[in-house]
Amino acid sequence: MSSILTWTCFLLWIGFSLQDKTPDVTVTCFVSKECSLPCSFQPGGEETVEWFRQDVVVYKFERSDDDDDDDDDDDDSSDSSSSKEHVEHVEHEELAERASVSPHLVTRGNATLVLRSSSLKDRGTYRCHVHTKKGNHTAKVILKVEAPIQGLFLELSRLSGYEEMKCTVRDVYPPPRVTWATEPPTFEDLRPVTRMQADKKGLYMVDSRLKMLNGRPDLIYICKVTTSYGGPAWTASLREREIRGSQGRDLTIPCSSPAYLSSPSLHWSFSNGEEDPAPILSYDSRSGHSVSSPSWDDHVELDGFRVPFGDGSLRLMDPKHSEHSGSYICEFSMPHSLHTERSQVTIAGGIRSPADDQSHWWIVAVVIVGLVLALAGMLAYLKLRGRSPKPRNDPDEITELHSVKDAAADSNLNESSPFAVGGTNGQSNLQTGTRLT
Repeated sequence: MSSILTWTCFLLWIGFSLQDKTPDVTVTCFVSKECSLPCSFQPGGEETVEWFRQDVVVYKFERSDDDDDDDDDDDDSSDSSSSKEHVEHVEHEELAERASVSPHLVTRGNATLVLRSSSLKDRGTYRCHVHTKKGNHTAKVILKVEAPIQGLFLELSRLSGYEEMKCTVRDVYPPPRVTWATEPPTFEDLRPVTRMQADKKGLYMVDSRLKMLNGRPDLIYICKVTTSYGGPAWTASLREREIRGSQGRDLTIPCSSPAYLSSPSLHWSFSNGEEDPAPILSYDSRSGHSVSSPSWDDHVELDGFRVPFGDGSLRLMDPKHSEHSGSYICEFSMPHSLHTERSQVTIAGGIRSPADDQSHWWIVAVVIVGLVLALAGMLAYLKLRGRSPKPRNDPDEITELHSVKDAAADSNLNESSPFAVGGTNGQSNLQTGTRLT
């Protein structure tokens, strides 16, 4: 029985101790912005508000009533706030002229502390303590101050003696994490060099550099920056190319959106190197409409049906060497993401008309016909040469041929001589006798 009574008393003690206990509140504020630390209580008159930071008083507010009538209703209390005196003390030098509570809100049970132009030095645990005629109230607030990413800058740099991508973030806290990728993906190891440096205010400047891969000029380089406090990730990507065209001939300047962007807006601009980029046209992904600058109306064309599928290629019509040679910048953008393609376009001088192209083809045709006729003549010559007798230039053959001719001539001469006949008959009889014997 005694144990039950002990446990009952213990639970009652915990209940009474937690009755006026307010859960801790975590507040996240941004650098240089106004920040509010909430504190609510039951008003009871003659309030004294104290704010502690790490158990040290940093702000104190006291209010006293000229009229001690506690039976005034809430409506009258706001109307009579001008008849009530209050004393405000800022105990901490860093909060001087930046911390305050609203007197008319204190009478309504709101002792919220407002910090103007908050900084990283304001981080910490704060405690609000309010004393009134009717009791006390305590609340704890954990203040986090951050500097979110405001922008991400990606460019091509050659200052190191070779081409590299440079990704930069400024005035951010806490220090972010930087990762690199390419599209299409490559099997080569990406080895960026990332440097982080804090300034006097504690804000970080991040510089990450990646050397461009050899033999892969058409890669998209992607820089992604994430924060430890769970804010949105920022992504920037870049691709650069060189394009050559001829004056008077239409030219297509390619631009494709990477896979990590979905339904981005499109913006084209142009720079001749002497002035800031001037707009050419813009495409709104929500409305599906594009608007071009008047000076470019007759020279550019965009296929609006292909843009939602990531193809923002620009057709440059009837380009001029002096007017249209320069840098064309294509940007696909979304919140916290930007893809840029810079094309250095060179329009060669000289006007080439359709008549010039036609005369060019006539020259090619004449050359081809001439080659065909020459080949036919050569074949005919070789055929005729094959039918003619070939001369015999071998001395042995000539000598042998002459010997045969001389023998034939001598034979004919002997047949026509009488000595040749008699001799023949004698020889014939002798041979016959020889055989008979």
